Amino acid sequence: MNVKPLNEKTAPEAAREVLAQVRKNFGFVPNLLGTMAHAPSLLKAYLTVSTLLDESSLTPTERQVVLLAASAENNCGYCVAAHTAIAAMQKVPQDAVDAIRNRRPIADAKLEALRRYAEETVETRGWPSEATRKRFFDAGYSASQALEVVLGIGMKTLSNYTNHLAGTELDAQFAPAAWASEAVEKR
Repeated sequence: MNVKPLNEKTAPEAAREVLAQVRKNFGFVPNLLGTMAHAPSLLKAYLTVSTLLDESSLTPTERQVVLLAASAENNCGYCVAAHTAIAAMQKVPQDAVDAIRNRRPIADAKLEALRRYAEETVETRGWPSEATRKRFFDAGYSASQALEVVLGIGMKTLSNYTNHLAGTELDAQFAPAAWASEAVEKR
């Protein structure tokens, strides 16, 4: 199913103002958000969850690690590319981004514990192993941060599944960071 992105002129009335604000904030309407505009409540939910994640105790780098790890585990090329670009803008260490994109451990032990916790939480549908949980908490993360990881995974589940179902085309702004997992390439 290919769903064409909408804009502030073609979207349902309930999404028009939201998309206008997106364009004002980012200078363009990403295809993901234009696609979500077909269901204004989905668009609003995604942006609200994004705002709430930004208010969490996770640093910008940690948030991007969670979002990239969840997107890679869900084999979402669109979101891995988009968050690679966003991570660069937020000065996330490139070696950490590259490690997630290439499905390798991150050299920084704390970020690696976070990556593995997020990835395994997605992989096991919320049942990471005791060893992974222990590594996460031993790295200095708290119970509230474990739940903030769930918030980030929820955010990415909304976007990853939207992209899978809609066949969202990668925006030109994210094209330099294009990514495809082996799982997607084998389909």
